[in-house]
Amino acid sequence: MPTVDVDPDELRDLTGHDEKSDEELKEDLFGLGLEYEGETEDGGFELEFAPDRLDRLSVGGIARSLRYHYGDDRGVDIPNTNDADWTIEVDESVPDERPYVTGAVIRGVDLDEDALDSLIQLQEKLHATMGRKRAKGAIGIHDLTMLKGEAPEPGDEAADDAAPDAGAATPNKSIRYTGVEPDGDRFVPLDSDAELTPGEVLEGHPTGETYADLVADYERFPAIYDDIGLFSFPPVINGRRTEVTTDSRNLFVELTGTDQWTIDRMCAIVCYALDARGATIEDVVVNYPDRELHRPDFEVKQKSVAHDRIETLLGVDLDPEEVVDLFERSGLDAETDENEAGDLAYDVSIPPYRVDVLHPLDLVDDTGRAFGFNELEPRYPDVSTVGGRHERSRLEDAVRTQLVGLGFEDMLNFHMINEAENFDRMGLEEGDDAVGAARPTTIKNPYSEDYTMLRTWALPSLLMVLERNTHRSYPQDLAEIGLAAHLDESENTNVAEHRTVAGALARHDASYEDAKARLQGLARNFDVDLETPPTSHPSFIDGRTAEVVIDGESVGVIGEIHPEVLVEHDLELPVAAFEFQLDALR
Repeated sequence: MPTVDVDPDELRDLTGHDEKSDEELKEDLFGLGLEYEGETEDGGFELEFAPDRLDRLSVGGIARSLRYHYGDDRGVDIPNTNDADWTIEVDESVPDERPYVTGAVIRGVDLDEDALDSLIQLQEKLHATMGRKRAKGAIGIHDLTMLKGEAPEPGDEAADDAAPDAGAATPNKSIRYTGVEPDGDRFVPLDSDAELTPGEVLEGHPTGETYADLVADYERFPAIYDDIGLFSFPPVINGRRTEVTTDSRNLFVELTGTDQWTIDRMCAIVCYALDARGATIEDVVVNYPDRELHRPDFEVKQKSVAHDRIETLLGVDLDPEEVVDLFERSGLDAETDENEAGDLAYDVSIPPYRVDVLHPLDLVDDTGRAFGFNELEPRYPDVSTVGGRHERSRLEDAVRTQLVGLGFEDMLNFHMINEAENFDRMGLEEGDDAVGAARPTTIKNPYSEDYTMLRTWALPSLLMVLERNTHRSYPQDLAEIGLAAHLDESENTNVAEHRTVAGALARHDASYEDAKARLQGLARNFDVDLETPPTSHPSFIDGRTAEVVIDGESVGVIGEIHPEVLVEHDLELPVAAFEFQLDALR
């Protein structure tokens, strides 16, 4: 779980509760879900927190939660913002891999050593969590007084559209988000005294070497310029010219990334943390070639939750006025309403820094914490049950036992895989009329390129095991019972899952007949009728492939693996294999 270091004295100061002892603070923090893990070298609190509450990555965010907890603050708080004085001009040469930018100007912030350390900690924790180690979003914080920007030229389309709101001031200073060649303009990066090109930063600067993989494949690198020159090389490193110190009072916050929503939410969290220290937030206009945005984005979202659902999940009876009060003490606003069924419900307003509120259950959790989970009285459930093994689990164990008895070694592989392993290396294409060719369930933002989707069948996993064990003796007879999934709009989740049985025989004399003999033994032990009419499949040899038909239903495929698939997996011995749906043996 993520941890954050907090100075208890600073926490008392920001909450306005100097009377709180360390032990009282620890107890109050625990009530918010922040668990004390120990003391830091400086005598501070090391707190473990739920990774969804990213607004609590700074002492200012934790202090805000405590003030709501104490009842000192109530409802949604939206910082006031001054009119924009700065514009970020987005050039068409910005790398397509990192097209989005956002930002804000912060004025009048008081940065002592503790405040600066807290800001740096917030920046790095956001990088590690929501920013996916800077790959999805990266934050640059600069001393505003070191930036020089001039207004767009008269008649420039950006200047004409910079302030569409009636009465809004026209920004008169600008910076540019653009692309730069690896051997392009030089700048002095942080922790350096030498002027370097972006390419030289990646090769010779410690921070550049750490984050080089993020931009190594780009033809042009992301870069931010003011009228003096290059001052930020996102997502790698800032320039030394705009370095923030304890003497800095006005800041320029810029964020770049692969998703506008993500960097806007990261920006909002930073702005709220500085607002808690008495800073003033100033808008920034972001001029894309095709649209204009005013940032930071402090839009308030709305969600609805039924009164009955709150009472049922918490197990307490609550008056509507009490529920509204609990929402307000959670930093939310709520109004009573009726849902589609005509039952009492609440329309809840959610502040922009609450990126964790994705579902009505998150709202129920907030009301429970405001009520106090320690105040809930435990009770026995109305219905008692006796635990037992699920029927599916019994079937899996029975089939697994039979497979081991037939000479297979039982495997447990990852359910996640990538498109190349699942389709390409098996000679299969998504959409083929074949086992394993169904539309995959992909991960929108995969953590690793090795695991980008849920597998649609298990046989590729077995061939990957054989590929990694060519140094071991043969025969290698492997089997697995595991999960497979594919897209299916008829399911309420849009994903259909099933348990699949796969087996592979790797030996010098492996044949279709060997695989079928094992499959026949399995079918006989489960008293089902097995048929194997000829078929074709891209992963298998034509003429040596058949459908697996159990009790009249086509449920899988069996045959000898195609030589091209064997070569792709560096296998020099023949492999015979089968795969079918587990439920067919019921």
